[in-house]
Amino acid sequence: MSWMARLYDTYEQAMQLDVAEDLKPIPICHTVQNTHINIVIDGHGNFKRAKVLEKTQIVLPATEKSAGRGAGEAPHSLADKLQYLAGDYASHGGLKKAYFDGFRAQLTDWCNSDFSNPSACAVLAYVSKSTVVSDLTKAKITCVDDAGQLLTSWPDSAGEAPLLFKVLPKEAGKLDQGNALVCWTVEADGIECPETWKDTELQRQWIAFDSRNSDLTALCFVSGSIQPIALSHPAKLRHSGDKAKLISSNDMSGFTFKGRFTDNDKSIKQMGLQSAAIGSVTSQKAHNALRWLINRPRQSFRNGDQVIVAWAVSGKEIPDPMVATADYDFDNYDKVEPLPSSESAIDADVDHTIDLGQSYAAKLSRYMNGYRADLAVNDRISIMAIDSATPGRMGVVYYRETLPQEYIDTLSQWHTDFAWPQRMVSEVPEADGKPKAKTKSKVTWRCSVPSPYTILNAVYGDIIKGNDSLKKNFYQRIIPCILEGRSIPIDLVQRSVQQASNPNGQEHWAWEKSLGVACSLYRGYYLRHPRIEQQKEFAMALDTTITSRDYLYGRLLALAERLEEVALRAASVNRPTTANRLMQRFSSRPYETWLTIYKQLDPYMRQMKTSRPGFLININKEIDAVMAMFDRDEFVDGKALSGEFLLGFHCQRLALNHKPETQIETTATTTEE
Repeated sequence: MSWMARLYDTYEQAMQLDVAEDLKPIPICHTVQNTHINIVIDGHGNFKRAKVLEKTQIVLPATEKSAGRGAGEAPHSLADKLQYLAGDYASHGGLKKAYFDGFRAQLTDWCNSDFSNPSACAVLAYVSKSTVVSDLTKAKITCVDDAGQLLTSWPDSAGEAPLLFKVLPKEAGKLDQGNALVCWTVEADGIECPETWKDTELQRQWIAFDSRNSDLTALCFVSGSIQPIALSHPAKLRHSGDKAKLISSNDMSGFTFKGRFTDNDKSIKQMGLQSAAIGSVTSQKAHNALRWLINRPRQSFRNGDQVIVAWAVSGKEIPDPMVATADYDFDNYDKVEPLPSSESAIDADVDHTIDLGQSYAAKLSRYMNGYRADLAVNDRISIMAIDSATPGRMGVVYYRETLPQEYIDTLSQWHTDFAWPQRMVSEVPEADGKPKAKTKSKVTWRCSVPSPYTILNAVYGDIIKGNDSLKKNFYQRIIPCILEGRSIPIDLVQRSVQQASNPNGQEHWAWEKSLGVACSLYRGYYLRHPRIEQQKEFAMALDTTITSRDYLYGRLLALAERLEEVALRAASVNRPTTANRLMQRFSSRPYETWLTIYKQLDPYMRQMKTSRPGFLININKEIDAVMAMFDRDEFVDGKALSGEFLLGFHCQRLALNHKPETQIETTATTTEE
């Protein structure tokens, strides 16, 4: 259970962080819950007022059983649903069984103990009057019919529905007002924090009271200490309505798990658990730490029920493994020294005729060195992925521990091996003196590794819509490539090449994104090829010394595309070029398709002899130079092209885009998804 030990250590470290209390993990013996109603009372338990809360989540005191409750009675200790804390819920026609007696008995035990709290005593005094629903109805919070029964729906003829009916969840068009969770504000002299869910002293006293209630103690196999044993483990890890548990608890009646163990209530009390026991405090701290990590910005990645978290046990910041390199703030990361002026501008106005690898690597190295300086050599870093098998069961589908040096080196290698110019869009400032001028977007190509999400979309396209299992499988396969230095699966590379080779049916911006991703994956695959003799490196810029058939054919296609593109723009014609339309066919039958494309260029060449003779001469020289580099037998070979042709095509395309006479800016009229 190393993952639980690391989460337990993380909790202890996180509680020492110099941040606000609400930015730390929640305390033990507490749980998180969405609340719907806030009732204000005085110190003697008299009702003052109430209001409905929208999208409000609080931390409330809970028992081990109530923190993971499903069906059956398990009251929280202070804040709870009307079903539990309203003594008049049943008399007002509540749809569910009332558990008021259990709630009041538990609260009474707390208030009569040595750990009593004035706010809790005020709540006990109020709920004992059994007028909660009546008071809320008078305050126009809950609604009843003429017979005094709680409404399950709001009649259309009555106008706009009350706010409570808008915030409560519905089932088959009906709702139960008894599901509304109530939190308390106690306004009285001597109470420094009226909002009970924010009162740290009340939390401390409840923890002390709840911690003494367990009679079953044993060796905790995680912490190695003797402590009360957890018989039920927390839920609500990913959100307040999450019922799935990482550690399931077997019941003694339904026998949800029939295995080697024959535990029952009597044997547990006499001899403890037959399986490895986990301490209640250890379990709560570990689960609270995981819940905290999942909700931290830049700490977790979500894909539906699938969640991936990466963290340093010390609580220090680490680079996010699930983002694109472009999302790393190279310029503003406060631990990184400024780049020399000669290396500070590689994103805009980039010369794509030179190798960008050295400049890109320098920036990446400086950025990662900032983390190396901040993390101690013996800091532990954990990466964990969890997913639900059923609505009530969750499992750890990936777990890895590493040291900072290894983690940063491996992540840096990912951002080095799979780096390639990717399509980025930036807004152009409005012209001076023209406040209503049409805004423009400028397309630039920045060296970056695409994010896993971008790769997913580029590889599968529209197939992923509604296909959750495919998306989950993809992330499970790509995580080892990022964090363990493994080779990327060949089927992902092949699919990305197929997508990029077929612009037809795609928006132009989406195809250009797919093109950048395909080149990135193809380049990275061959850098990490499983067979050493086939490993090779491709520069991130045009290499005019490469004589590979596939690379040269890619360059020819880019030159043909540029020639026709310039001619169409000069004639104010907006349509795809022949090279673009025949790209998929070109990848399968390059020789015969090239002859077709070249013949289609003839009218454009005649047109440009008078309109743009200089451009025509220069681009024909480049076409001739590429043709001269072919081996004749390879040129006429009819076999299909590999993904390498996309590298030649993309590099040649970017080199041509950089030239002033062919640089294009596009107006921001197309919405990118």
